[in-house]
Amino acid sequence: MKKKKVSPSRVVIQEFRSRVLKGNPLGDPAVRNLHIYFPPGYSSEKKYPALLGLVGLTGTGAMLLNNDTLSEDLKSRLDRLILTKKCKPCIVVLPDCFNRIGGSQYNNSPAIGNYEDYLVKEIIPFVNQNYPVKSWAVFGKSSGGYGAMVLGMKYPHIFQALADHSGDSNFELCYLPDVPKALDSFREAGGPARWLKKFWGDENRKRREYFNALNVLAMAAHYSPNPRSKNLKTDFPFDLETGIFLPEVWKRWQKWDPVYMIPRYRNNLKKLKLVYIDCGTKDEFALHWGARAKRKALLKIRIKPVYREFNDGHMNISYRYDESIPRLVKAIS
Repeated sequence: MKKKKVSPSRVVIQEFRSRVLKGNPLGDPAVRNLHIYFPPGYSSEKKYPALLGLVGLTGTGAMLLNNDTLSEDLKSRLDRLILTKKCKPCIVVLPDCFNRIGGSQYNNSPAIGNYEDYLVKEIIPFVNQNYPVKSWAVFGKSSGGYGAMVLGMKYPHIFQALADHSGDSNFELCYLPDVPKALDSFREAGGPARWLKKFWGDENRKRREYFNALNVLAMAAHYSPNPRSKNLKTDFPFDLETGIFLPEVWKRWQKWDPVYMIPRYRNNLKKLKLVYIDCGTKDEFALHWGARAKRKALLKIRIKPVYREFNDGHMNISYRYDESIPRLVKAIS
């Protein structure tokens, strides 16, 4: 008796027109491609668990699908996990939240645009209406891990589980080391707005020298926006002329730090079926200390996450999805 052939997996690229992002402060496009992975043997007659995948700063969801000679792209990884029965079939949704300040922390900001609303009020309902989804989880790495943690704790009625890989947290350790070089870059360019214009005017925007300023600018625009500010509608936690620390602005950043958010969202977090956190012990941005702080904050409110530390840094750790994705799918199936 011949075995029934299983249809191959596929990725659909859906053009999505956003009302939420239309007219955003940075003039970024409101029409974007949404990449959606459908598993081997997919049938529209069956409902599937769905995962929202979020990427780090300077990335888009489509980048997870890029061919890499030294590691697996996400589609190949999902195919392998599903075909070897290490993971149940699932749909994976990969949005594009890139913008002119380098990427997204996936929250709403009057300096950037309402990317949180874009995801939870537009993308999720769109997928629910057009494809057979029965439940949701969210995962991501770096800024994507941050977004997964924050969206998971804020929207337990949407996401039943989350996986945070090397997500931004414990802000004092992960962000402050970038500040002196960022201040120098802003001063040399004549301010943050001129620096951003210089950045986009360079044919090579991947120069290492740009990272500190881009990171500080992006985080300030997400955590301390100010529509009245002349500096890209953003307040900075340091005086741009003297470097003097401004604690009143830093407190606004702290409100967005998952370490401080966890106690505030304890009731929501207790509704989740799984909280997964991992980070490399050699993380170049000290995010392993943030992971440890999040774990401690969760344990204080009697939530025991699946917690992993591993011997690696911040980059090229997509192999960690081999553990998190099957756990997420199982939790929400």
